Amino acid sequence: MPKARIDQAFDQVRIQGDKAFVPYIMAGDGGLAKLDEQLAFLEQAGATVVELGIPFSDPVADGPTIQEAGIRALKEGVSLQKVLDKLAESKENRDIPIVLMTYINPIYTFGVAEFAKACEESGVDGLIIPDLPLEEESLVVESLRAHDIALIRLAALTSPQARLEEIAKRTEGFLYAVTVTGTTGARIDFSDHVGTYLAQLKEMSKAPVLAGFGVSTPEHVRSLSKHCDGVVVGSKIVDSLHAGDKQTIETLIAASKNSVNVR
Repeated sequence: MPKARIDQAFDQVRIQGDKAFVPYIMAGDGGLAKLDEQLAFLEQAGATVVELGIPFSDPVADGPTIQEAGIRALKEGVSLQKVLDKLAESKENRDIPIVLMTYINPIYTFGVAEFAKACEESGVDGLIIPDLPLEEESLVVESLRAHDIALIRLAALTSPQARLEEIAKRTEGFLYAVTVTGTTGARIDFSDHVGTYLAQLKEMSKAPVLAGFGVSTPEHVRSLSKHCDGVVVGSKIVDSLHAGDKQTIETLIAASKNSVNVR
């Protein structure tokens, strides 16, 4: 079943003594014809799961780099349906779990039940919906559960303790710990209390806790991973793929391997 593949991927990371590394890429940035090659490269480089963004005209959680990638993809004619069709074509040749990142509007327009069914048929394992609050999850939860699609929740630095506990209790696959206030994008450094925040989430969550937003250097990967189960890296991956710079991506992923012991 799809959801189980995410759990198995994290189990394997734990067995190896590594930390998880989840790269974010924008589906169709440079054309959908490149997607299979990009996913294969990330899998071979050692990524745990791939977060696959769907281009959208109003990406409220995305910073400039990912917004620009979305614009490039939209100019290529990329749509949610086309991405799902492309994933379906290659799912038998793909082992790495895929988590889609999209907004509630495209899902609602597609049809929630139809979308969940299409995700399962396309080999999608999980879903991140950054503009869907806990109070509105009933819009999608039943349909996703029927097709065994993990709904990955985001925890914010600014959320009160009780809300973080509820988010941690509900999350599936992993808990996405947002380490900055604001949108995605590379940062130079993180606030002093991020480590404490991540450690608290670890205590609350039975699922792995991954730090994301602003992670852009091997040092970020290593330092944040000391407090949680791994990282999500977006803007730096998107920039590097766009520039054809695979070496930077390989270096970032390598920093997650036995990262507690790497200086």
